Amino acid sequence: MSSVSLPVWIRERKLNLGALHEVRGVMSRGGLHTVCDEARCPNRSECFARGTATFLIMGDVCTRSCRYCSIAHGRPQPLDPNEPAELARAVVAMGLKHVVVTSVDRDDLPDGGAAHFAAVIAELKKLDPRPTVEVLTPDFRADMAAVDAVLAAGPDVYNHNVETVERLYPAVRRQGRYRWALEVIGRVASRGGGMVTKSGLMVGLGEAREELERTLVDLKAAGCQVVTIGQYLRPTARELPVARYWTPAEFAGLEAYGRSLGLEVIAGPFVRSSYHAEEAFLKVRG
Repeated sequence: MSSVSLPVWIRERKLNLGALHEVRGVMSRGGLHTVCDEARCPNRSECFARGTATFLIMGDVCTRSCRYCSIAHGRPQPLDPNEPAELARAVVAMGLKHVVVTSVDRDDLPDGGAAHFAAVIAELKKLDPRPTVEVLTPDFRADMAAVDAVLAAGPDVYNHNVETVERLYPAVRRQGRYRWALEVIGRVASRGGGMVTKSGLMVGLGEAREELERTLVDLKAAGCQVVTIGQYLRPTARELPVARYWTPAEFAGLEAYGRSLGLEVIAGPFVRSSYHAEEAFLKVRG
């Protein structure tokens, strides 16, 4: 899968197939998707065993083709108007207290799917007891009206992943822009009315420590509060190879540096943007 040998701290990770099957059953009954499965997240059995999952809305086909991502790309199907209600039913069935909702990029839609995000949030806020809601949105091509539409729906956490350092965007995230990511985070910080602002990064794509530090400084300046940092793991042979595996000690160093800036940083080989999301939310909100 990679030209770089897997270190022991990566090889020891195991999947719980029973947990995978149980949550997949709930999802399939509602015609829903999880980014956990679509992106082959290494934490999916751990999270599924705890009854948590990150919902992937607006289909499982993305209009972009980022070089690190295994989600299918091409021409998506029309939006399903029943999806918000089906997702809310799945949340009740799973007994979730904190719900994470993300999506494929939908550059084919005039608002990038912002209204659909808002509809999902609205359905979740009708539930009793009401779960806390975390969204992980696309960059909407820096369309601030789209960002504002999601903000108006009132999620508790607004996450947009910067994903990598600025230098690597042309090779890794060629249809995105580093500036767009910072603009989205800045908009949320300035207009979010106190909601938690969050972003995430991968390492192992060829970045330098100094570039990661610069990115953390940029995120802090934009108003970000929480940053997750995890190891890039090549999903299939079609995606970019791993340039190197960062050690647990190096992750601890990045975490310490981010916290010295005033950020709440969660870093580790298997950390992902929605990994232990509820714990991060509660820590920031107190």
